[in-house]
Amino acid sequence: MQHSTAFERLVTIMEELREKCPWDKKQTIQTLRQLTIEETYELTDAITNNDWKGIKEELGDVLLHIVFYAKIGAEQNKFTLDEVINGVCEKLIFRHPHIYGDVVVKDEEEVKRNWEQLKLKEGKTSVLSGVPKSLPATVKAMRLQEKAKQVGFEWETKEQVWDKVEEEKAELFEAIASGNKEHMEDELGDVFFSLINFARFLQLDAENALERTNKKFIDRFTKMEKEATSTGKQLQDMTLEEMDAIWNKIKKQ
Repeated sequence: MQHSTAFERLVTIMEELREKCPWDKKQTIQTLRQLTIEETYELTDAITNNDWKGIKEELGDVLLHIVFYAKIGAEQNKFTLDEVINGVCEKLIFRHPHIYGDVVVKDEEEVKRNWEQLKLKEGKTSVLSGVPKSLPATVKAMRLQEKAKQVGFEWETKEQVWDKVEEEKAELFEAIASGNKEHMEDELGDVFFSLINFARFLQLDAENALERTNKKFIDRFTKMEKEATSTGKQLQDMTLEEMDAIWNKIKKQ
């Protein structure tokens, strides 16, 4: 009941803003699209940083966008907010027959396999068809691999996956030797794809792992800039050996 009251309050505010605020009145699904992407990335940043205060705030922003799209959908006579909510409720019930039916599953992997099979019954033509085309490449690779796994297209051990990484790495160096840029790009992509697969076998989020390294690099590089400035120098005036010495000092810290 408390959740319902809070949600109704948000819906009412959205109604009022859409009617009275010049900016909100002007928005369309197209103008909101980029803002929604930004809000989603802000949420993922908060998750990566384990920032619970930020997660709470960004979840509110994402929820606002959902209500906003539903409001526009109702204005265009396309769908209502109730239809959006009931639609996902019906989908969840249909895809969880082990909860709402008499299907028995032994673990989460079986749940995932059933999920993909039920999606095919809904009219999907491929187990890969639900992966958005505009996903970032690293996330897309993880989702493609996860979905292929559900039909048994999967290595058995992480050692086999690492052998594949080594195989792709050898092919990359062959491509480099050929000097063919397009071939090199193809083989580098294969190396990335195999490494992402290896991360998945380690039960690690490849996208998050790379983002953690990005943040670590930013932190160390900016500290290196400050360290150089404190000695009266700029990085561009230093040798690589001098910068490397500062970098290693910061790493030890």
